[in-house]
Amino acid sequence: MDDVLAKYAESGSDSVSGLEDYCSVWKKLGESDVKFQQAQDTVRDEMYYTPSQQLADELGLKFDITRGELYDTGIQHGVGDDADGLPALVSDTSKSFTADATGDSGSTLKVNGHNVDEIVWLQKFLEVVVDDLKNPKEADNQAGTTVWADDDYRTKSYSYMIDAKTYMFGSSVEALDNDGNPTT
Repeated sequence: MDDVLAKYAESGSDSVSGLEDYCSVWKKLGESDVKFQQAQDTVRDEMYYTPSQQLADELGLKFDITRGELYDTGIQHGVGDDADGLPALVSDTSKSFTADATGDSGSTLKVNGHNVDEIVWLQKFLEVVVDDLKNPKEADNQAGTTVWADDDYRTKSYSYMIDAKTYMFGSSVEALDNDGNPTT
């Protein structure tokens, strides 16, 4: 792996000049090099999965759909402490509950001292995420508002699964693809 990627690291430049084969090299390593795969998994877990699931544990989330949405949002928005990051979106969602919010999912969270149905919380979270996609708080993210606003297909897929009451994931899950079509 080191020999294959070494030529790309030599210049230390942030230029993309000379990187025409980079994606095919990355793909080849991803398919064949166990150490490369392990490194990718480690970075993914450290950057996104572990922080998102720690937040899920703190909230007391039980359903795969809710935990999955936090992971997905962590990847899309980051898990840092900026105003558009996952922790801020979770906080904004939870702050909106000032009374009990009942539902029929069978999983109840304690949010601000109130009993909140997990799926009711998730639906509010999706609203907060969509609003943030269309109106990011951080100036750096506002430049990409058009791109972010068009990224709501992800939240639509989670809403689709909520409507189908697919709260736990088995070996196969029906969701929506990027074009809004059901897929497994």
